[in-house]
Amino acid sequence: MVTIDEATVARLKTQGERFEILIDPDKALAFKQGKESDDFLVTNYIFKDARKGEKASEEVLKKIFHTTDVLEISKMILKKGEFLYTAEQRKKMLEEKKKAIITLLSQGADPRTGYPHPARRIEDALEKAKVHIDPSKSPQEQMQDILKKIRPVLPIKFELREIAVKIPAQYSPKTYGVLKKKYKILKKEWKTSGMLYLLVSLPAGLQGAFYEDVNSLTKGEAETKLMERKG
Repeated sequence: MVTIDEATVARLKTQGERFEILIDPDKALAFKQGKESDDFLVTNYIFKDARKGEKASEEVLKKIFHTTDVLEISKMILKKGEFLYTAEQRKKMLEEKKKAIITLLSQGADPRTGYPHPARRIEDALEKAKVHIDPSKSPQEQMQDILKKIRPVLPIKFELREIAVKIPAQYSPKTYGVLKKKYKILKKEWKTSGMLYLLVSLPAGLQGAFYEDVNSLTKGEAETKLMERKG
């Protein structure tokens, strides 16, 4: 376990109150990435201001979180609040995101030759276009903005896919909210039952990621159909 001096802060601002916890940055990051853990706390307190050592009162904790259990509240803070990454974590995440983005861009082709661009050429284009990579967002969420920035310095063409999706009512609001941020929605139709029909357009290289997203969001209960390929 790291010492207090080595700990970082996670905070949540809600209902006019601020809550902070001191955490082991690596264990807390693992928790945020979906690995269940109960040992990311460095101190067993919920603070109003960790730097000053001001603790949140039990009355306020009970009012906001409906519990005074420090671990349960800490998990809520990590899931919903702001996580302060260490410089090393941020650097590693940026490197991983950059590699993933280059892999996705390599699915496109040089319209002059019809062949994919080499990874080094894509990396050079990212640097020339001064592309900012956000470590907190998935490569898919950033792809459209990145393409707009690099196309002036790197001609690139993607084969597109149009995919129809039928989403059960119990998953439709959340699924639509996620998909519209990551992919281009061509058509949407809400049924009175709450069921949702979508027609989505995306680069061929994102097709696998799209199916993974849909299956994850709907627990595999959505139906998909490839409608059209556009080169």
